[in-house]
Amino acid sequence: MKKFLSTKMGFFAVALVLFWIKTYAIYKTEFSLGVSGAMQEFLLFLNPLSSGLIFLGLALFAKGRRAGIWIIIVDTILTFILYANVVFYRFNSDFITIPTMMQTDNFGSIGGSIADLAQMHDLLYAVDILFLIVLFTFVRKSWTVSRMQLRKPFMVLATGVLVFTINLGLAEADRPQLLERTFDRNYLVKYLGAFNFTIYDAIQSAKTSTRRVLADSNDITKVEEYTDAKYAEPNEKYFGKGEGKNIIKIHLESFQSFLIDYKLNGEEVTPFLNDLVHDQEKGFTYFDNFFHQTEQGKTADAELITDTSLYGLPQGSAFVTKGNNTYQGLPAILEQQQGYTSSVFHGDGKSFWNRDEVYKHLGINEFYHEDYYDMSEENVINYGLKDKPFFEQSMPYLEDMEQPFYAHMMTLTHHHPYLIDEEDASIEPAETGDGSVDRYFQTARYLDESLEQFFNDLKEKGLYEDSIIMIYGDHYGISDNHNRAMKEITGEEITPLKNAELQRVPFMIKVPGVESEGINHEYTGQIDVMPTLLHILGIDASDYIQFGTDMFSEDHKEFVPFRNGNFMTDEYSYVDGKYYDNETKEVIKEPTEEMKKMEDQVVKELELSDEVLYGDLLRFYTPNEEWEPVDTDNYFYGGPDEENPNQDQETKEE
Repeated sequence: MKKFLSTKMGFFAVALVLFWIKTYAIYKTEFSLGVSGAMQEFLLFLNPLSSGLIFLGLALFAKGRRAGIWIIIVDTILTFILYANVVFYRFNSDFITIPTMMQTDNFGSIGGSIADLAQMHDLLYAVDILFLIVLFTFVRKSWTVSRMQLRKPFMVLATGVLVFTINLGLAEADRPQLLERTFDRNYLVKYLGAFNFTIYDAIQSAKTSTRRVLADSNDITKVEEYTDAKYAEPNEKYFGKGEGKNIIKIHLESFQSFLIDYKLNGEEVTPFLNDLVHDQEKGFTYFDNFFHQTEQGKTADAELITDTSLYGLPQGSAFVTKGNNTYQGLPAILEQQQGYTSSVFHGDGKSFWNRDEVYKHLGINEFYHEDYYDMSEENVINYGLKDKPFFEQSMPYLEDMEQPFYAHMMTLTHHHPYLIDEEDASIEPAETGDGSVDRYFQTARYLDESLEQFFNDLKEKGLYEDSIIMIYGDHYGISDNHNRAMKEITGEEITPLKNAELQRVPFMIKVPGVESEGINHEYTGQIDVMPTLLHILGIDASDYIQFGTDMFSEDHKEFVPFRNGNFMTDEYSYVDGKYYDNETKEVIKEPTEEMKKMEDQVVKELELSDEVLYGDLLRFYTPNEEWEPVDTDNYFYGGPDEENPNQDQETKEE
């Protein structure tokens, strides 16, 4: 044994076994992959072997002692990829994709989150590499300087391919159409492994990059047929009642609906929002079964979905990877149909999520970013401007907007890792021992107080009573990596179904002149926001490619797809390949044909939305005779003292 370990193949075998053990241990301890049954457990154990054989095996082609150096280098690279997924997963409950890696402009603003996600035990993930370095210093002297006989590395690679083939065959047997229905990356990692998933993702990304080139005007036809068939007629009570009214859209960062009415140590966490929900005299209708539908784009996905009624992409953010697409977004429609001006208010850098480019394609007139705000140290925490100074400093810009306007106000303080200055905390943290969960309630209270301040300012400036005010949550704040703490908070076991139910985010809306409905129990999602607003303004949503339906319509389609292929309805839910009865919470062992058809429809809807974005299909679609494609040269988002270089002199003088 000692003699074997001192050889190149022995050194390779040690590296392979250590890599295999480490990867499997990380799968079991860091990721919640939903493994069930002996077959899935076996595949989870097996899949690191093929990756190790292939990637580490390539190093055996190196000459002499370089083979050992390359084994260590390859092992280090694989470990880095694995650890990057560990950190990413701790917040996102997801795995890194190639499009996500392209979002490098965002990295500078997320340092605080990354630091909070790193843990001391992570150092253990490098122990095997250190051991290999030490071992190599002892055994390298006994190695020949010549290259290993080629048949040996080729046999290693062939074995790796064979193991992968067996792995894939068993995976397809256990989960048919695994590679065709790839919305859920957990499935791919569980069955094929993190490294094979990375290769698969790279291939898929290469394929999607060619889809725009190959697309033509015929491709939009089947999309139009589907959205026409799904269209829901407007509710007469609401249709046109908001025409000409200002629209103030308030974006609640990382705010989940379980916060509404939640009491921590006997104290309401969000008393102001609770009052809006329950006091019908305030005029708000609250949808308590409204879900976020975002994926890796998170906040940017929420913006895209609510302003275009298209789903975000299954990988990466459309704002980044499809930022130059043709869009027919809400801001441009309102401007062309009813003369609205539009603005986004956000106390962060203008390039975050590529906003300074994609907003032009949506037709947003003004973008008030960090250059417009006092970003002094006392006003900033975590990702940017605190919510209270943000709303306060936004008021003068809001007052100056030409009416009617569409104003999108984006909050920031209530964002992972939920940092808050002591003087801003007006409620004690929870005591679960999980820092992110414990602080979550403090920043939620701060956001609630900032909203109350903003509403008072709107009333003082005369902008409240006659404005449509919409409040919505963008995505979850607490991922399923915090299930232990969330069990203490909710008093319930966080099952897959419960986690899906926790994806509810608030949606409430006040329409001047229309009586509040109180609490509306329709199952809805972010995809439904745009057609709802269009109908409230008296604009027929059927002219446009939209996958959502009017929430107030009697014909509203009451199913909510998630980006990973799961979905919720008012009676049953489909989560991770299983159907659940919403009332009993039990698994439905024999789903009906109707349920299976709904699953197929969800898959079809997501695929059609992807075709629109990947193929940039809206460039082939004209909504109506009056529609003018958005000219991005008309938009410029510099600082308050910068002029638009794209405007001609005549326009500037006007």
